[in-house]
Amino acid sequence: MTLRIAEIFTSVQGEGQWMGVPSVFVRISGCNLRCVWCDTPYASWSPEGPVREVSSVLEEVLATGTNHVVVTGGEPMLFPGVVPLVGALMDAGRVVTIETAGTVDQPMTPSLFSISPKLAHSTPPGEWSAKHEAARWRPGVVRAMMDRAPYQLKFVVNPDAGLGDLDEIEGMLAELGAHEPDRVMLMPEGRDGETLRRRMQALVAPCMERGWRLCPRLQIDLFGDTRGT
Repeated sequence: MTLRIAEIFTSVQGEGQWMGVPSVFVRISGCNLRCVWCDTPYASWSPEGPVREVSSVLEEVLATGTNHVVVTGGEPMLFPGVVPLVGALMDAGRVVTIETAGTVDQPMTPSLFSISPKLAHSTPPGEWSAKHEAARWRPGVVRAMMDRAPYQLKFVVNPDAGLGDLDEIEGMLAELGAHEPDRVMLMPEGRDGETLRRRMQALVAPCMERGWRLCPRLQIDLFGDTRGT
């Protein structure tokens, strides 16, 4: 089996419950969504990278000696080749996070599903609008992931546009049913440190009121908006 790989790199996890943990990132190229604010267009809008055998990818990841592995994209769950890759990594004793929008599933059980359902503000104008809007929210897929593995629900929000995102998130959570509030994370949309800090400050009170978590983007603070970090 093969996968198109945009990049493989080692860094510290910048987001979510394992923020700060040394990790090796495998960015699979290709996505079924076209978020208007996408920060990895080279794995979505314009997929880049060589098509590689899964065995080659596995060998490179294991050679790093890094215990935590983050399989990300694009949308990694689009591709059947992710199943043997994750299975082999788990068999090798690695702690594997799958970063996904939760729109499509594959038969696997990682150490953590980091699920980032996309809100209405992600929908782009133009020819991709209807397709993106129809695909971005699949509660049955998200619920299936939540039921079989540890999870975090990470929502990208922009409080500069008001707090309507919170109403949308609460509606989505109601559709999902039972969940742990402290696994719900609000992450400000933004690609520079000043914007992120300002928007994070606006999200403190909503998180406190609901028992949700505030999710920084540590990689932006450390390295800026750069690839391979």
